[in-house]
Amino acid sequence: MAGHVQDRWYKTTTGADGKTTRERTDRYGIGLRYRARYVGPDGTEKSKSFRDKQKGLAEKWLTKIEADMDGGRYIDPKAGLTTFRQYAEKWLGAQTTDLTTRDSVDVQIRRHAIPYLGSRPLGSFKPEHIREWLSELERAVPASSYRRVIFASVSAVFTAAVEDEKLHRNPCKASTVRAPAPNNSRVVPWTPERTFAVRAALPEQYQATIDLGGGCGLRQGEIFGLPHDEIGFDTGWLHIAYQVKVVGGKLVFAPPKRNKERDVPLADCVAHVLKAHTEAHPPVEVTLPWLRPDGPSVTKQLLFLRPDGDGAVRRTDFNTRFWKPALVAAGVIPEPKPGERYQAARKDGMHALRHFYASVLLDAGENIKALSTYLGHTDPGFTLRTYTHLLPSSDGRSRTAMDSLYQRAGSTPDGPQTAQGG
Repeated sequence: MAGHVQDRWYKTTTGADGKTTRERTDRYGIGLRYRARYVGPDGTEKSKSFRDKQKGLAEKWLTKIEADMDGGRYIDPKAGLTTFRQYAEKWLGAQTTDLTTRDSVDVQIRRHAIPYLGSRPLGSFKPEHIREWLSELERAVPASSYRRVIFASVSAVFTAAVEDEKLHRNPCKASTVRAPAPNNSRVVPWTPERTFAVRAALPEQYQATIDLGGGCGLRQGEIFGLPHDEIGFDTGWLHIAYQVKVVGGKLVFAPPKRNKERDVPLADCVAHVLKAHTEAHPPVEVTLPWLRPDGPSVTKQLLFLRPDGDGAVRRTDFNTRFWKPALVAAGVIPEPKPGERYQAARKDGMHALRHFYASVLLDAGENIKALSTYLGHTDPGFTLRTYTHLLPSSDGRSRTAMDSLYQRAGSTPDGPQTAQGG
């Protein structure tokens, strides 16, 4: 057994005759009686105290410590006393992912995990605590897909704590803990009627955003960050190299998602809309920092500005002031009652325009690989999984092919005519 158990209530003394006797100490009857002590792998002494009549527990604890050290599973008991809040805040501060991702994860942990899990020491977590938290999370966050993202972030905190030897195992990975289900609902593209109804309901200066989203497949940030000189009116292409996004509460210029620049075909009808837009609303130079609030300044002539004409469009402001009222006017969501907020419309955000774009191209026979490139997806497989149900049906093609065969063979009610043997 590693270490030894000290009895604080008694001490052993040796008399002049060499005999040992046990004597009560000044602490007799006061506080915790037994102190289990051992030297940890770092060379420092560790200890834990136990009440009277718990010497057996103290010895059992030391035996487990020894087994853990021998088996490479040892965790410093003091490390397990670090609370989830303390460790999560330290973990968040050490992230090196891009700033937008960091901001998102920070919100997920601080808003949805720390208030419920924050005060519990890491070493005390069991699967039941995660199951209880997930139950609370389900009531607070209706969208299963977002709960799944939050759960993944919390699990990442626990994984880091395991690797930092703060606890033995990640409670999120227990067999009895089930991650929120992925969102397997099929994309239902808007109809042309709905798309153009929303367009008509937007203020005139923002109507061309519909044409860029639904006619070119741009993301919202790419629409608001599209510089005038990236529009190839002569070449028939748009070059997508910028977006406007929020980092640390500030607007910045940044490359498209996953740094994936791309070229998108510019249809004549969309080019005509953009020319008319730039004549009515001449592009204005906007200067923003690059990538982060303290980044170098970048200046671009943007097509869309704030209503007062001073600066780039902030996504959240646009959604609240213009997008959702347009959805109401087009009958997509109900009008809120006085004093109430607009209904959540996650599936009817501007991202719905990209789905509309994909549905139009697939219906016209465009292949998945080309569509994936135009949408800026890294993996064509993701594009296929998202839109496979929108592809022209194989059964329809099969019927058409067979009908064509019969027609070429000179069909009869009994089947195609064939040469008869003599």
